[in-house]
Amino acid sequence: MAPPISPVPRLLELPQRQSNRSTRESQRLDDLVEEEVLLVARSKEGDLAAFNALVTAHQDGVYSLCLRMLASPEEAEDTAQEAFLAAYRSIQRFRGGLFRAWLFRIAANACLDQLRRRRRRPQTSLDAATDTAGGPLDLPDPSDSPETWALRREVQSHIQAALMRLPTDQRAAVVLCDVQGLSYEETAAVLRISLGTVKSRLSRGRARLRGFLLEQEELLPSRFRHSV
Repeated sequence: MAPPISPVPRLLELPQRQSNRSTRESQRLDDLVEEEVLLVARSKEGDLAAFNALVTAHQDGVYSLCLRMLASPEEAEDTAQEAFLAAYRSIQRFRGGLFRAWLFRIAANACLDQLRRRRRRPQTSLDAATDTAGGPLDLPDPSDSPETWALRREVQSHIQAALMRLPTDQRAAVVLCDVQGLSYEETAAVLRISLGTVKSRLSRGRARLRGFLLEQEELLPSRFRHSV
């Protein structure tokens, strides 16, 4: 029997999946899916306002995916814009299913293209990129004290640096599943790989991520050092 997949380090403070949703929450999600289906249908008819509504609904997730893959706010913004333009141009090819998974597939491919272009030109300092990395996942919580926010930023910087040390295929799986909160099945659909391959990449990526963070444990704030 294959060993269970180890969870990501607790200090990542990633959203936990709820196994039992309330009836009200399930109804809300059903309503959102129904609304999205209508927006996609209208977008296929050339309704730009409908497509803009889809952009509004998914722009934070797409930007966050690009940011975690690229570690550069500027490149993430450009790549997210490129992904939405590609989605608009190819909306007629969307054949149903989860629109988010289809959109994330386009964004993930755009990130891979950008990483290939980056390898063909002089490298940007990773430290410089992660020092300025920010985004929807890093917005301050109004309840956070300045000290808590500063600690959160420091931890996120180490996490981003560790993510960038992962092989691209493992990074994509970890970001989609553990940061964006996609299911294994959704992640497989986005990356166009089998469920078993998703689990394998996650297992290896999580193990490497934990190892990288352990190497940097002394640089982490003291309250997080035993959470890795």
